[in-house]
Parts: sequence; structure tokens; C-alpha cells
Amino acid sequence: MDSRVIAPTVTAVRSSYYQPGPSRAEKVERLFNRIAPRYDRINDLQSFGFHRLWKRRLVSLAAARSGDQALDLCCGTGDITFALAQHGADVVGGDFSQAMLDVAAGRLREQPAVPGSGTVTFQRLDALQLPFGSNRFDRVTIAYGLRNLSDFPGGIREIARVLRPGGRLCILDFGKPDNAVWRACYFQYLRFCVPVLGRMFAGDREAYSYILESLRAYPGQRGVDQLLRDGGFRECRIHNFFGGVMSINEGRRD
Repeated sequence: MDSRVIAPTVTAVRSSYYQPGPSRAEKVERLFNRIAPRYDRINDLQSFGFHRLWKRRLVSLAAARSGDQALDLCCGTGDITFALAQHGADVVGGDFSQAMLDVAAGRLREQPAVPGSGTVTFQRLDALQLPFGSNRFDRVTIAYGLRNLSDFPGGIREIARVLRPGGRLCILDFGKPDNAVWRACYFQYLRFCVPVLGRMFAGDREAYSYILESLRAYPGQRGVDQLLRDGGFRECRIHNFFGGVMSINEGRRD
């Protein structure tokens, strides 16, 4: 089939939800409040279910143990929060979207009691101004959240503040593949296919075109690795999946 025939029917969508600067938080909150009821379904569709494997890997790297105090930032509907608690940690799941927290709270009410599990508390908060004292947590996780902050270094500094010395931070997010050809293919998928899924299953193309808009401004896994090193973390490592389209950054606080 001649691609020149079908190309005009496919248009990229720029997202009104992406806004650089101080007003970004309000836009992102509106975005996640809108998509919260369908968030998990869309994640399954756009990642072909692999996001569940990546989250399990994140929890494994966090290595939470019984008695640990853990913070799951930008917790969304609570997947990682619940998994950390199943490892025995007492977990605060924090997010600035009340609609996402409402979904997470509903899931918590339906969770069966599991012997040996830690406690789970959900709390609305700002990741750049955490309402906790210094050196509070043994583990901090953040999945698909650092990219949404208006100040990446500020977010890392605030996480370092609430982590105890030796505490572990694990960050899961979209990556930027080193291979230019693979990166271009991946960005085209985010540019055209993901917004179509958003329109079909969430009724909002712009909500999912936001992913590419935010990723362009995000430093990617290598940039985040440098932010961690500059922010007082050691033993920093990058774990890439599918050639770097998704990645986990980890480090320990000095």
C-alpha cells in the first residue's frame, strides 16, 4: 500500500495538558483526574501488559523488608504501594491527583488481609514539598511520576531529604533509547498509536499525546542517573527494557 495515500489520515496531537513551568502541576492534576477511572486499562493496552512486569522489577529492586518505612510517590491507583506492603513494609502511597487516590482507596477496601503484610496509607501530597520530616523512609519508589514534575532536580532533592542514609530510591519511567533508529520508531509509536488508544478507551487523545510531550522535556535514564549522582546518591544503576524504551534508575542515599 502506498504510504502517501494513508499518511494524511494520521495526524499527531499536541497535548494541552503539557505546560512547562510553575503552572505544570495544575495541568497534570487535571489530566490524571480525568483519566483515573480508565488508567489501568489504558496502561495494559499501550504497554501490552508489560507495565506489570516492569513494576514487579521495580519492587524487587526496592528490596523492601518487614518493618521498613516506604514511600510510593506518584502512586496512581496503588499497584506498587500494595506490592511493597506485601513484602512487609509500612507504605505511604502519595499522589496529587485525588481521583487517582480515590481509585486506590477503593482497591484498598477490597484487598484481602494477607498475613505478614505491612500497612498501607494513601495521602494527597506534592512531590516537591513532601509533608514528612527528614530521614523518615527506608525506601522510596516513583513510577511514571518524576517526568511529570516541574522541577526534576528539586524532586530528587526532596526525595533525598526524606530518605534515611543508606535508603534506596527506585524510579521507573519512559526512557530514551540510545539507538537513534529505535528511538525514532518508539517516538512515532507514542506520537500516533498511543493517542488513538487514548481516544478509543479514555475518550481523550490529548491525555495520551501528553506522554510524548513530557518525554521530550525529560532527561531520560542517563540524565536521571546524573541527577541522582549530583543529588547525593551512590551505587547508581540503570536498568533498561526493550532497548531503553522503559527504564529503572536506582541509587542509595549517602
